Amino acid sequence: MKLPQLSHVSATLAKCLALCAAFMAPQAHAAKEVVTIGIGTQNTTTNTVTGGVVLKELKLLEKHLPKTGKYANIEWKLDWQNFTSGPPITNGMVAGKLQIGMMGDYPLLVNGATGQQNKGNETQLVAVIAYNAFGSGNGVVVHKDSPYYELADLKGKTVSVPFGSAAHGMMLQAMQERGWPADYWNLVSQSPEVGTTNLQEKKIDAHGDFVPFADLLPQRGFARKIFDGAQTKVPTFHGVVVRKEFADKYPEAVVAYIRALMEANDWVRKDPKLAAAKIEEWTKIEKEVAYLYLGPGGIHTLDPSIKPRWIETIKIAHGVLSKLGRVKEFDVGAWVNERYVREAFKQRGLDYEAQKQTLANYDIAGNDPICKVPVTRPKDAGEIWLSSGEIVVASSPACLLAGVKQYEAAGKKVNVAYLYDKELGIKVVADKAFYAVDASNPKAPLAVPFLLKKDAEAYATKTHGKLATFAEALGQANATVVAVSVK
Repeated sequence: MKLPQLSHVSATLAKCLALCAAFMAPQAHAAKEVVTIGIGTQNTTTNTVTGGVVLKELKLLEKHLPKTGKYANIEWKLDWQNFTSGPPITNGMVAGKLQIGMMGDYPLLVNGATGQQNKGNETQLVAVIAYNAFGSGNGVVVHKDSPYYELADLKGKTVSVPFGSAAHGMMLQAMQERGWPADYWNLVSQSPEVGTTNLQEKKIDAHGDFVPFADLLPQRGFARKIFDGAQTKVPTFHGVVVRKEFADKYPEAVVAYIRALMEANDWVRKDPKLAAAKIEEWTKIEKEVAYLYLGPGGIHTLDPSIKPRWIETIKIAHGVLSKLGRVKEFDVGAWVNERYVREAFKQRGLDYEAQKQTLANYDIAGNDPICKVPVTRPKDAGEIWLSSGEIVVASSPACLLAGVKQYEAAGKKVNVAYLYDKELGIKVVADKAFYAVDASNPKAPLAVPFLLKKDAEAYATKTHGKLATFAEALGQANATVVAVSVK
């Protein structure tokens, strides 16, 4: 029998190999695994924006998600879901529809406890988004025409708050501290949107809410804050929780999320005025309020580290809710997991342990063009945001008031001005504050700002001064004693 020529066999074999390769190539593509990450955000909760809407709009998470090694055949799909409060995010995580969520301290506690009670649905606290070390951000507001100026005035009145929120926890804690019974006021559950409408229409006497609503409603012109969370002296923060099952399977993805969060924080601090404008564009929360919280020396500090005092805050919250029978046993230690945030810091060449020990924020700085001096005491300083877009720093309340007076006299509209509350140490909107004014020296009148009327009254009494509104303090500002330049 005559055998085929060797060259013919080689050619046939080559064709076969080529066909096999052609058939195998599509199969390799088909092996791509799609992993969907459901992310529960709170876009209108200003303190969570760098963990949510900023990441989404700037596509920062896509930038950091792993794409090599064991992730080479994974296609990431991001499912952003926006909510107005934390509890529905917890529901979504328990249902397995959300892998990452963000919320305030009391909802975080309930999130962790709920997960531990539902085996297989455990969550872990992996990072913090923003905090105020003394509790500011949550607050209680009344209508601007209301005769009420502090919590005690609300006895027997109808007060609403989103049940299960950080603000609800703050109010329960305030009641327990004062020894008030559960029926001290008629406390009803209303979402921020419903509470806002009802307060505006005077259907309720007061509304408690979380950031930014206790400052947003006064900024919109129909409300006045009568209680700030800073009065509790108990920290408040917003954090990031992740389903443990997801984190265990895709740890590099959790680290990527935290790195994206840190980049978002850097973006805000680099140009807070631009960031505030973009946040308004994305969330419809006024830029003046976003800047109040996240601008230099703002009410909240952007910092992902999980500090020991935040863990103590959760334990305090657990005690408050336990007394009311609203939460079961909770193993905080098993819930907190710093592994991922530590790795994110390491990848960025940063010292995590050092960051855990500091409460430093970025402060107001620069030269005051009003009094022509540098800002040396940030907590005595202020800012004037002109409608033209320029933000001018002021070294003191006196310089700020003189500056506002001079800018307006020169036809330059002031968009908003900020000062610091002498008692609580938080940034406040100047025209919403009360002042203790000492005009004993008409050439150099002193005006000390306070968020709360009672604090301004107490300081005025102590210093033999006089209680004043912003308009009254502005009227007494003496621009002749400072070298005001509004050119």
